[in-house]
Amino acid sequence: MPIATPTDAAETVPSIGRVCLVGAGPGDPGLLTVAGLDRLRRADVVVYDALASPRLLAEAKRGADLVDVGKRARHHKMQQDDINALLVAEARAGRSVVRLKGGDPYLFGRGAEEAAACARGGVACEVLPGVTSGLAAPATAGIPVTHRRVASTVTLVTGHEDPTKEGTSVDYRGLALLIARGGTACFYMGVGRLPLIAQQLAAEGLDTATPAAVVQWGTTPRQRRCVAPLDGLAAAAAAAGVSSPAIVVVGEAAGIQEPGLDFFTDRPLFGQRVLVTRTRQDPSRLENLLLAAGADPIEAPTLRLVAPEDPAPADAALRRLGPPPAASDPAAPPRFDALVLTSGNAVDALADRLDALGLDGRVLAGVELCVVGPATAARLHERLRLRADRLPETLTGAGVAEAFAAAGAAAGRRFLLYRADIARPELPEGLEAAGAAEVCEVVAYESRPAASLPEEAMAALRDRSVDWLTFTSAATARNLVDLLGEERALLDAPRVASIGPITSEACRGLGLRVAAEAEDPSLESLTAAMAAAGPREPNA
Repeated sequence: MPIATPTDAAETVPSIGRVCLVGAGPGDPGLLTVAGLDRLRRADVVVYDALASPRLLAEAKRGADLVDVGKRARHHKMQQDDINALLVAEARAGRSVVRLKGGDPYLFGRGAEEAAACARGGVACEVLPGVTSGLAAPATAGIPVTHRRVASTVTLVTGHEDPTKEGTSVDYRGLALLIARGGTACFYMGVGRLPLIAQQLAAEGLDTATPAAVVQWGTTPRQRRCVAPLDGLAAAAAAAGVSSPAIVVVGEAAGIQEPGLDFFTDRPLFGQRVLVTRTRQDPSRLENLLLAAGADPIEAPTLRLVAPEDPAPADAALRRLGPPPAASDPAAPPRFDALVLTSGNAVDALADRLDALGLDGRVLAGVELCVVGPATAARLHERLRLRADRLPETLTGAGVAEAFAAAGAAAGRRFLLYRADIARPELPEGLEAAGAAEVCEVVAYESRPAASLPEEAMAALRDRSVDWLTFTSAATARNLVDLLGEERALLDAPRVASIGPITSEACRGLGLRVAAEAEDPSLESLTAAMAAAGPREPNA
């Protein structure tokens, strides 16, 4: 049964712009709701705060305005009144606005104020709840906030009340009684006030030996947990360097230790920071694999892909695919028998170029389709709804040529190789040696060095927090070294994960230490090799 979202209902509203308050969740972008993702992808304007995952912004449609209002304690890029005015103005201008708020819009945020401001401004406002960190962060830290044996209630409390209020509205006496009777209290924004919270609970009679915990950056690869008795939690958190943003948990549930509760951190690459150097066009699949393994990927593309300046050679070659027309020109060059695609990027380039020529997958009828690797086969099916005829077991250019030769499928045949401008020569040389009648190489896309590395990547390298460098080609390694220039020494500490022997050889030639090499040239194998290598040795 398909998942239903209220999209259709939203589109029945008159064409004046509207605002949608979307709960971005606790940090993990995968915890955004289906409806929230739908609104985000259709928004003209995305107004986001500091606790919304930056990876969610990649889901915004091309051309959407992204506005960082950066609300954090003692540091606001935009004041609340200005945010309210911005939402109303953009919607009244006829634009669809998403206000992306960390956690849930109405829980210890100012979502209700923003919704009211929209109503006063004559703008329709929709609210989509989000997963709140007070429940999610303890869960991924192995703390069930309710438990049949020890905790039957949970109370969500702000540890940072409105400073204009006279006194606190938190009933610490009632809270202490609830905790003492088996309840759990989850304090938001309370790390800076931990000593005061503990003191007030103790003053109301709560045993200072009550289990307590602080969970920082919950649900993300940066998550850290500190557990201690209530009266020692502040000192323990300070000693461990655990600070905001964090959730403070007080109650017997914080001390539960049972098998399986540490599922989140019990992953092979948990907490390891990985510099992903693939092209800007295709980092996401590797990032998703790394995230699933618990890693913290940082995008640092060292290559960018561009279409060839002159498409004429590619166009001429593509017109030689498929069966000849009924009234063919006797002087026309013969048709190709086989098409070899060596990467998903080549498939994308092929699909885009066929579309530009007013053609589609039908021109490939009768042409043997050979691809390098299952990921390329999947992309071929995704983009053109075609299945590969040949998928060699050895996923290299030389392996492709050997597969054709071994099957007796090279001699006398005409091959079109649609691939990158920096592709190695083993494939065409191998096919020619196997007796191919013609091997035509066409540049599907050109690789260019990136102009610079993102600020986040440079900051991570400079503070020595990067554990891994991943390279999926020799060019990505060479370009990273070139981009760093005089700061080349920043690459000495991280370990290197290589897609295969050729890339590893290039890395060693650049003075990089290869600690993991994929068994086959796939992103899945690359991730598995990193996981098998284990954690980095201290001071390595």
